[in-house]
Amino acid sequence: MWHFFAGAVFVFAGLAGQQIQRIPKVWDDAAVASAIVPLTDVRATPVQLPSKYYYGIPVRPIYRSYPVYHPEHEPKGYIDWLKQQDPQIAFDAAKLKTPEDWIKAGEIVFDAPISYGHIFRLAATSDLYLRLPDWYRSTGAPLAKDGSVPFYRYVIREKGKIEIGVNSCGMCHTRVMPDGSVIKGAQGNFPFDRSFAWEMRHGPKLLGPVTSFMARGVEHMLYSAPWIQPDVFPEIDSLSWEGLAERHEAVPPGVVSRHGSSPHVPTKVPDLIGIVERRYLDATGLVRHRDIDDLMRYAVMNQDTDVAGKYGNFVPLESVPFGLGKLPADPAKDAGGRYSDEQLYALALYIYSLRPPVNPNRPDALSAAGKKIFEREGCAGCHTPPLYTNNKRTPVAGYRSSPNDADVTRIPVGTDPALALKTRRGTGYYKVPSLKGVWYRGPFEHSGSVATLEDWFDRRRLRDDYVPTGFKGFGVVRRPVKGHEFGLDLSDEDGRALIAFLKTL
Repeated sequence: MWHFFAGAVFVFAGLAGQQIQRIPKVWDDAAVASAIVPLTDVRATPVQLPSKYYYGIPVRPIYRSYPVYHPEHEPKGYIDWLKQQDPQIAFDAAKLKTPEDWIKAGEIVFDAPISYGHIFRLAATSDLYLRLPDWYRSTGAPLAKDGSVPFYRYVIREKGKIEIGVNSCGMCHTRVMPDGSVIKGAQGNFPFDRSFAWEMRHGPKLLGPVTSFMARGVEHMLYSAPWIQPDVFPEIDSLSWEGLAERHEAVPPGVVSRHGSSPHVPTKVPDLIGIVERRYLDATGLVRHRDIDDLMRYAVMNQDTDVAGKYGNFVPLESVPFGLGKLPADPAKDAGGRYSDEQLYALALYIYSLRPPVNPNRPDALSAAGKKIFEREGCAGCHTPPLYTNNKRTPVAGYRSSPNDADVTRIPVGTDPALALKTRRGTGYYKVPSLKGVWYRGPFEHSGSVATLEDWFDRRRLRDDYVPTGFKGFGVVRRPVKGHEFGLDLSDEDGRALIAFLKTL
């Protein structure tokens, strides 16, 4: 199953009670540099923080955290009870002995917030804004069966003080199913952009024009790529906080304007279940996945260091005004903190251990017919069983790739190339995604333009008058979702059979 990770990482699998033998030193300068796939403009390929600086940053302690509930489902006296709790450190590597211990601790890291209050501190609302009904009306955040909001956590770092913990790994990579069950590590459906927009809309009440200035600085930090012309997000400096909020509100759950993309070219949230089987991380294959060390590095980059890296002469973090984005000369004074290697190792082991939920779509005569169609149509050329990906990348239209790259497939797909050419994640490629677990995922396509497999195999999506069922774009009502025309010429009967087969994977 993990055939291309020859030997190393999973020697403990099935060996209950054995001790972990090796904790990788994750932030090795040469290894970090070699993990990153060059951008289309190689001069802008990010150079991450040097290891000497990185390891000088204090480690963030991970405190015990508690569920956040919708105000109508919050247990009676819950807030008063939280105020009585003492701060407790939840992660202690010295107590971890077996692989099972490490995996359980990794789940704690997965759920652990890395900051507190608001996503980007643009709002000026009460500390416990998640008890405001308006937040739920505005964002449409889904609730678990028990009425909790599994994307946030309450944290006690000081007795008597309750803080909202944000920006954990689980904030993006947790999915609430229609029945209220929760799948950790799945393509998440937290309305991240809508929540960010809510914060923008509530900041001006106290901060006035400063909010617009700060918001534009944050947008530059997240999305600017000054070496790319024309700019994919050219209107940043002309927008008020309200205009920026409107653009984020156009991004649906399951899709996120993560750093290095933009609200015009967002990315669907990656599914982490089964990631051990994949050789590239990110839709554009931005980071190589050669071993567990690379997954640990990827977590560091996305949670902490990407915005502090150098893209040629551009450092995104320095876009934040008033000097708030400037790194201290002494890393010991970095208040944001970092993960320890032990925390990252536990996190990666937990992610590798994730398994999909029980699939309700059982094989039957229709799916058996669909499997034959899958084979007949040559789908396995790219989506090769048993992984249902060949783990290669495909160059996008407008990018000329090296003809000698063995990890590149030459089959043109023709999907919108903007994410791969016009953003900080632009490698010129899209990786071939795995089809495993498509029954519980969605929306689909690298920017999440279609909500379901049925929409994906609908030829009408190629038309200019098509109304995308997933991400449309700000101010967009109709636009085509082009590319990947494989399977679009099937009869209705064959199309249903193929989809039935895919949903069994």
